[in-house]
Amino acid sequence: MSTEFDQTTQDELEKEDWTQLLDDYDYARPQRGELRDGIVMQIEENGILVSIGTKREGLIPLQDVRQMGDDFVSTLCVNDSIQVYVQDPENKDGDLILSLSLVQVAKDWETAARLSAENGIVRCKVVGFNKGGLLVQFNRIRGFVPASQVAQLHGRTAAEERQQALQRMVNQEIPLKVIEVDRERNRLVFSERSATQEWRKAQKHRLLTELQPGDMLSGRVNQLTNFGAFIDLGGADGLAHISELSWQRVNHPREVLTPGQEVKVMVVEIDRDRERIGLSLRRLQENPWDTIDQRYSLGQLVTGSVTNVTPFGAFVQVEDAVEGLIHASELDVDPQTQPRDVLQPGQIVTAKVISLDRQRQRMGLSLRRVTEDQPEETSPEAKAETAPEVAAETAVELNVEVEAEPKSEIPLVEDSPEAETENLSSPV
Repeated sequence: MSTEFDQTTQDELEKEDWTQLLDDYDYARPQRGELRDGIVMQIEENGILVSIGTKREGLIPLQDVRQMGDDFVSTLCVNDSIQVYVQDPENKDGDLILSLSLVQVAKDWETAARLSAENGIVRCKVVGFNKGGLLVQFNRIRGFVPASQVAQLHGRTAAEERQQALQRMVNQEIPLKVIEVDRERNRLVFSERSATQEWRKAQKHRLLTELQPGDMLSGRVNQLTNFGAFIDLGGADGLAHISELSWQRVNHPREVLTPGQEVKVMVVEIDRDRERIGLSLRRLQENPWDTIDQRYSLGQLVTGSVTNVTPFGAFVQVEDAVEGLIHASELDVDPQTQPRDVLQPGQIVTAKVISLDRQRQRMGLSLRRVTEDQPEETSPEAKAETAPEVAAETAVELNVEVEAEPKSEIPLVEDSPEAETENLSSPV
């Protein structure tokens, strides 16, 4: 009898132990932050009761339900399958608290973690800024971009300039790369600099593969150097050499371009091995040398400004993008004189066109021949000085002519007897 009682007591104790174990550790006991699939069991005034496969039903508070919007709530029915977020496995009243609004937030954290693991790039909108960097919105999570990870900033940027740059980026959508995910601390950190580098690398590979010489596209002036301008083509920089900026002489790219300027360019060269793209602005402009024969001819006089003086001659700008060369031998001076001793940059001169080569884009000019071909003219001062002498000479000539007239009649008078008698009777 006692043996049978002891066995019954033992069975009851084991059953109680298992019951307690199931109560304490329901099947897949819910943990804070988990996403669970559930079934709507009841819709009440204070919230929604949902079964997620545990002994207890979970409660979605009315306040959380309202965050989903009236349209969502009006379509929700008993026995509907929904996904919920475990907000609190057990509150002070012993209830399992679930959330619908935090489901998307949890998915966003999972997406952020996946992007971090895969080195993925996402575009987010800048919603604010502070002294440390930018605030961005990643779906329903607020993320942060430290100033050191903002592409257009660097360590030498002044504090005031940095704040102005950050402020200008508000409301812009920028590429970002996840560099830190800490869900427990609600910390999501991005880098624009890393994302930009990755994105530009991919874009550069695409451009080098797709672009062909002769293609025309838009770009933004990124940097100016002594030898040309680097132009951002949307992921890769191309170089427009200084000789390809304009048909006219350019001493420095800043004479025709400014950083940030939007320009149209033509692809002139692709070097895929060295990953270089050659660009040109001037080839999209009208070449004035194509119609040079219609405006100038040999022997024509032209006036222009001296742009450069070299040991072998001087260049004169005849019109925009058209320069002529006055060779040293064509200067109106002693052959031993250096051009720089005669002409200076900025000086205005008139020269004669002595050669014109449209194909080689060359115009030869001469100062010497302008002087040689001009007729000698007497200055007004010389004319004033010689005027009395000319008048006197004219008067003498007139007197000679007047006196010569009676002299021509003397022999006629001498032939007459009266004249001869008159001469003999005149006193000696």
